[in-house]
Amino acid sequence: MNRRIILIALAAMVMAGCNLPDNSQRQIFRYNESAGITTLDPAFAKDQSLIWGCTQLYNGLVRLDEQLQPQPCIASKWAISPDGKTYTFTLRRDVLFHKSPLFGTPDSTRHVVAQDFVYSFNRIVDPATASPGRWVFADVDSFTATDDTTLVIRLRQPFSPFLSVLGMMYCSVVPHEVVEHYGTDFRQHPCGTGPFHLQLWKENVKLVMRRNDNYFERDSTGRRLPYLDAVAITFIVDKQTNFLEFIKGNLDFLNSLDASYKDEILTRTGQLKAKYADRIDMVSTPFLNTEYLGFRMEGATSPLNDRRIRQAINYGFDREKMMRYLRNGVGAPGCGGMVPQGLPGFDSVADYGYDYNPTKAAQLLAEAGHPHGQGLPTLTLSTTSNYLDLCKYIQQQLGLLGLDIKVDVNPPAALSEQIAQGKCAWFRRSWIADYPDAENYLSLFYSPNRCPAGSNYTRFNNKQYDRLYIKAKQTSDPTERLALYRQMDRLVMVEAPVVILYYDQVLHFTRKNVHGLRSNAMNALDLRYVTIDR
Repeated sequence: MNRRIILIALAAMVMAGCNLPDNSQRQIFRYNESAGITTLDPAFAKDQSLIWGCTQLYNGLVRLDEQLQPQPCIASKWAISPDGKTYTFTLRRDVLFHKSPLFGTPDSTRHVVAQDFVYSFNRIVDPATASPGRWVFADVDSFTATDDTTLVIRLRQPFSPFLSVLGMMYCSVVPHEVVEHYGTDFRQHPCGTGPFHLQLWKENVKLVMRRNDNYFERDSTGRRLPYLDAVAITFIVDKQTNFLEFIKGNLDFLNSLDASYKDEILTRTGQLKAKYADRIDMVSTPFLNTEYLGFRMEGATSPLNDRRIRQAINYGFDREKMMRYLRNGVGAPGCGGMVPQGLPGFDSVADYGYDYNPTKAAQLLAEAGHPHGQGLPTLTLSTTSNYLDLCKYIQQQLGLLGLDIKVDVNPPAALSEQIAQGKCAWFRRSWIADYPDAENYLSLFYSPNRCPAGSNYTRFNNKQYDRLYIKAKQTSDPTERLALYRQMDRLVMVEAPVVILYYDQVLHFTRKNVHGLRSNAMNALDLRYVTIDR
């Protein structure tokens, strides 16, 4: 039996196993996840594909709304001590875990209590779990359940964004009975409190989640959420095929943009082409993602250690033109600092950052002793195939200044490892916010966070910056903290350990019959209110 026949037979088995008769009458939201899903354990939900899957299955104390503000979820309310170190949460009494035989009988469940959060959070910080989210609770002193509905979290020092941090998927509640029974296999046997529960998962083929009839949230009319009967996820790797399946109506949702179909669906100015307007809706919002090039700021002698060379590169290419022709106008040129549009720390009238100024770039090269690039060796820019077009554009533009740039293309995992080990002098990276506060971006330049242990990939080390960073973390006044953030962002841009390429944008495409999809600048996938006209 050839491979095609095997795949067709397997797909038929999957659909039979879904136990969803007469699908035409059911509300089934279908989307594809090209990146795949490797786990449904929220302790390991570090990538968008994993976060989206876990979002449907789990809840935490709070949830970030469409304006990125923390809202009650399992916690109905909270109080923060005057010193900003103690958070006291009052939990709802009507939240149930998904049904599991490990609670007694096959249809058994139980209520969530405060001790479940103590267990879940301690599991994240336990080195034996090896959760990539362990850092979330690095400044927490203790978790305490004073009774079934009261949870107290004590911090070692004030941290104003802490409520937003608790909205991360790592902070979801899980039942100890199920986690301890399955161990590492909990990834395949999730049990949470979310609007859907796992029905079937054939890895790399299909994943189906069914409506949780015991879900605790209701809409403004009192109707129980979610409205959908099920969510069905496929795993087509090829993004062009994914796009074609969406156009044919076999998928209800398409996320973001890929080079393989961007010119087919969008105009040069980022608008939906007229031929699709009668069957597709497009929603665009700022996305808390800064795309950048980073310079390694320590190690072997390199011309890139000269700030003037780094600044010349920053001035040496036209970001506006790059966005128009290579991104179809999706996103904003990175002419400011590291903090992206959509966050309070972003300064729309900043007196720092870089625009296209080849005259200034040439002047800086001459001041550095390399007029027209003379005497400079070939500079290697390491990237992945997804960003090859952008890097070649920069290569061409900087070539006009006399710089000889080599673009080195690597597999994503290999490039990440090389950057972490300090083996790349110049590299492309992106930073998607873990939580909606400028501190999350500015932490990339705090010297104790240097790689390989932390996320300071450039190994930037500046004592003045470190002092400002510590002060900002401990400042509770939002106006004062915002001023400190902008001082830090300005300092980074002057020292130029990075080249900001652009601030990203979320594009969500849905079929015209899909209503109620919610998202935010964190690119959340909130399906609680979705309905589909079939």
